[in-house]
Amino acid sequence: MSAQEVTSTKRGSSALQMGPRKKASSSDPLVSHGRHFGRTVFALCNYPSLLTNGILRLEQMEDTVLEDFSAEERREHRVFEQLLDSYPGLLERLKNGSEEEILHVGELIGKGATGARGDDTKTLKSVILDWISPKGEAIQPPLHRNSKIDRGFNHELTGSLLCPAGLDWNDTQTKENLRSGETLVCGDQWPIFLYAHQTYDPEDPWCGLLRSHLLVSAYKHVFTSPSSVDREPKAMRSGNARLHGMTSVTVASIAYIATQVRFALTSPSVFSRTDTATDSETFYHSLLDLLEDTDESKEVNELLICQVFPASSAAKRTITANSALSKIRQKRLALKQTSNTIVSS
Repeated sequence: MSAQEVTSTKRGSSALQMGPRKKASSSDPLVSHGRHFGRTVFALCNYPSLLTNGILRLEQMEDTVLEDFSAEERREHRVFEQLLDSYPGLLERLKNGSEEEILHVGELIGKGATGARGDDTKTLKSVILDWISPKGEAIQPPLHRNSKIDRGFNHELTGSLLCPAGLDWNDTQTKENLRSGETLVCGDQWPIFLYAHQTYDPEDPWCGLLRSHLLVSAYKHVFTSPSSVDREPKAMRSGNARLHGMTSVTVASIAYIATQVRFALTSPSVFSRTDTATDSETFYHSLLDLLEDTDESKEVNELLICQVFPASSAAKRTITANSALSKIRQKRLALKQTSNTIVSS
């Protein structure tokens, strides 16, 4: 496929923004892959544009280095390369395919990502009420599981969780301004629920960030299994992480879950890229910007070391004493020690 053919495809300002909704009619493994890719690598993406832009950029990079592209284009290309690496044979399929085939592949991946996001939005809308309910008490006034109209700053409980870090929800004027809309909350003004125990320290804004019990519960609900929220997962037979071989937390999956939880607490009923009330895209991108910043790698690495997948890490398993496996390991160790002794002598 030539650069001219690729350029003929309509392109938006960026592929890393949600595109118009389209239906992908056929079932394909790419749909399943798109579900996982959207959750763990990049969620709010226009996949047909990502692919067409990526193929064009590969041709341009024969004469131009990636560093000469804009920061947005470099990030987009990193996502494109991650998609290629995660699905064997995809690059060849794109290079050998027609413009129509490339768009079709993008629509299939997008169908999976959109479907996963819709499923998670639907389930979290209801179950999140169980997680935020005061222990041993009912939410007052009641919040409905199938309707979000009373959520957001309209309700005392959800409002207190959505209140931007640094603002005092208990201040009457602050609360009134948030409810009336006089205080406009942008997507990069992060809500207090992102912090452990809803405690924000302006002198140490990393302290407790993205470590709240609410986020951990939602993460387990989506990636391991709904039943793992209240207890450690043992088998994860049907969990999304298990199905896709996921054994560790990714920065994009943290941003994705935070975006889903934030939306579940707000009052809009439909997740939309044009919704200025939730500004979900800005929120997602702002978290991803921080988590992908190399200057923040120390804090990010500490954040990623968490016990969400205790049953899936072979490195952390304890071998049962006197088992066949333990005997094999002991014999191998003894042989290595004998070999080392002979070499050293």
